[in-house]
Amino acid sequence: MAHCARTKTSMADAATFQPGTGVAPATLVELSVSCRKLIDADVFSKSDPMCVLFVMDQSNRGSWREFGRTEIIWNNLNPDFVKKFVMHYYFEQSQKLKFEVYDVDSKSADLTKHDFLGSMECSVGEIVSAGTKMSRRLRGPKKDSGNIIVGAEEQSSCKEQVHFQFRAHKLDKKDFFGKSDPFLTFLRANEDTTYTVVHRTEVIKKTLNPTWRPFVLPVRSLCNGDYDRSIKIQCHDWDADGGHDFIGEFTTTLRELSRGPSDKNVFECISEKKRKKKGSKYQNSGTVELMSCKIEKVYTFLDYVRGGTQLHCTFAVDFTASNGDPKTPSSLHYMNPYKPNPYATALRSVGSIIQDYDTDKLFPALGFGARLPPDGVVSHEFALNGNPTNPYCQGIDGVLDAYNKALYSVQLYGPTNFAPCVNHVSKFAIAKRDGNDYFILLIITDGIITDMPQTCEAIVNAASLPMSIIIIGVGDADFEAMEVLDGDDVRLTSRGKAAERDIVQFVPLRNFLGRSGDNPAAIQARLAKEVLEEIPDQFLSYMKSRKIKPKPPMMRQLSISSMTSLPPSEH
Repeated sequence: MAHCARTKTSMADAATFQPGTGVAPATLVELSVSCRKLIDADVFSKSDPMCVLFVMDQSNRGSWREFGRTEIIWNNLNPDFVKKFVMHYYFEQSQKLKFEVYDVDSKSADLTKHDFLGSMECSVGEIVSAGTKMSRRLRGPKKDSGNIIVGAEEQSSCKEQVHFQFRAHKLDKKDFFGKSDPFLTFLRANEDTTYTVVHRTEVIKKTLNPTWRPFVLPVRSLCNGDYDRSIKIQCHDWDADGGHDFIGEFTTTLRELSRGPSDKNVFECISEKKRKKKGSKYQNSGTVELMSCKIEKVYTFLDYVRGGTQLHCTFAVDFTASNGDPKTPSSLHYMNPYKPNPYATALRSVGSIIQDYDTDKLFPALGFGARLPPDGVVSHEFALNGNPTNPYCQGIDGVLDAYNKALYSVQLYGPTNFAPCVNHVSKFAIAKRDGNDYFILLIITDGIITDMPQTCEAIVNAASLPMSIIIIGVGDADFEAMEVLDGDDVRLTSRGKAAERDIVQFVPLRNFLGRSGDNPAAIQARLAKEVLEEIPDQFLSYMKSRKIKPKPPMMRQLSISSMTSLPPSEH
């Protein structure tokens, strides 16, 4: 069995999620840059290009901050830069990037001292969802200023995890009045011959023949991806005061353990101190036996996105009368000319990120709780654009435009029913269970839900589908029922049936208002991070439960219509 490729320990290792620590999972991605057919800005030679990467700082009113620069490639209009940009990738954040290419004319670090060749703006999400590489036209001094090609590769020392179970026999008795309380400690060898603790089993009370529960470790944590690196396993007798008594230890490797249960994987637990004391009479302090070892590849959210899995987001907006008359400033639907209302803030926050993962950027937008023209029938599932046979809107701007127009064409009414919109999306998810598509429903509401039993049933049924539900509460209503739907503490049930997965994330918008000087961009960035951070785990839980593996990374050429960084005249 080949071991994983070894890499230096990176910040990604420190950011690996540990339950209960509050550390969010992050992925390091490496961005590689090439250019083709650049402008020749030099008179007597070709351009000497350098690429500079800027990231948008949402906390500072959307200003651009320089992230890094490539090396200079002399006399080349088709450069492939060796220097890579390595950054954290977060699904739940909108990570805007700007690439600028310059012809270097001097040793000055001041970019204004060099000839500007072109620029391109995009997001990290667009790059990783494009497959192996993304090609875009540069916007520069000329209509045809060449192309820039950006590739993304996830940095990870190893994408494997190992499932273990161990037991021990005839361990030494350490407690004077009873049997030992043994546990195992796993330590990884470092390059300087020291060891680092990577795992401890649970304590088994009052036994000399314990069987520990199965556990799972990332291979990169256990041995940094090197199957032949030494692993030390120590056995201690637990003491309440923390002064655990040493029973014995042994060393092995993942390569040996990967061969599974055998006589070679029954280890003598040795105490050198006891051996020196007893001499030839000492045999061991018991034995530790490998019961099972299974190594499997771990797939990430990024693996599926790069393999072509599409995210489909449906927006559902609350048009019940409790929101207030849209014509009055006190209404949650009021169109303030100076700042977006709560509904527009929520739509923009989530939609601006989700649209990067959908190639056609067409989003169904629904409303509920309104009386529709011309006959005033109350609907809990109507198209915001007024076209029930084609409720799709082009991009998040199209969704916001349809929302604005709907406010002036429907009458706010009630009650607040979620089930119809949940079932609407479920119908599409039922037909797409092969891992190529994943559906997200964003519900924005101000009120207390009135169809709780029906909604619970709809969510429990949807939990077995490739689907997640985000609920954003606006206003100051009592959202206690939404916390029940969230299911973080207690799994949602309906008619005695428990939800297969937790697929609901609820966030009250009021938690994000009144900070950062009410800067809309900062509010939107924080809200998006909060409401989207559970999606990758929910996504992976579905794929894993259905044993769906990602497809190989695909090369997907962006259509001209998706090149949103270009003005219409250049499309």
